[in-house]
Amino acid sequence: MPAPLTVAVAQPRCAGPDVAANAVLHAEAVRGAGARLVVFPELSLTGYDLAAPAVAADDPRLTPLIEACAGTGSTTLAGVPWRDAEGREYIATLAVTGEGAEAVYAKMHLHGAEGLRFTPGEKPVVFEVDGRRLGLAVCRDAAVPEHAALTAALGIDAYVASTLYGEGPEQAARRDTHMRERARAHGVWVVLSTAAGPSGEYQETSGGSGVWSPDGSPVAQAGSAPGEVLTVVLG
Repeated sequence: MPAPLTVAVAQPRCAGPDVAANAVLHAEAVRGAGARLVVFPELSLTGYDLAAPAVAADDPRLTPLIEACAGTGSTTLAGVPWRDAEGREYIATLAVTGEGAEAVYAKMHLHGAEGLRFTPGEKPVVFEVDGRRLGLAVCRDAAVPEHAALTAALGIDAYVASTLYGEGPEQAARRDTHMRERARAHGVWVVLSTAAGPSGEYQETSGGSGVWSPDGSPVAQAGSAPGEVLTVVLG
């Protein structure tokens, strides 16, 4: 069995589409988390701004985040618009370590106006940290049961979702139902980082990042305020 994995879910304040400022805020969260893995929301480095320019994995504005990961030994999952070598653009997850950054997953289930610019990802992805197999999801992916099923079929220890839900009790209930159902259906941990406060086109978002156990019960959950970081040990 792999050793326990310390995971943090962060819902940072968003500095609009300013990647440099957001990278600094991410770095602060990483330094304060005390975690091997730190997960951030969908499009966390630009906010949910569908017109924000693509961010390359070697963008020098990511340096503060890379340095924070180097200093803490953390791996970070952050969200960006990303362009591949053929010019296709995706809503992507960057894995950031002290060695640099790379795009490791592209959102498969686009929503609304996202499809006017972005290409859907082609397949589910498992990302490993210290022997733990983490199935990655971005926002609407986690609302589609088939996505979790396809990902779980690859053999995962946790389903890790970077999302954005709107404000209000209905969206909060929808968020929690999705996470509880994914955990119960597949008997895996569910790790959720979701936006809090303003993010791009959204004046307010739900917050409520958290961790659910394999039986679907919540282990810990943040409130609605931006800036919260929650750290949990996955046994």
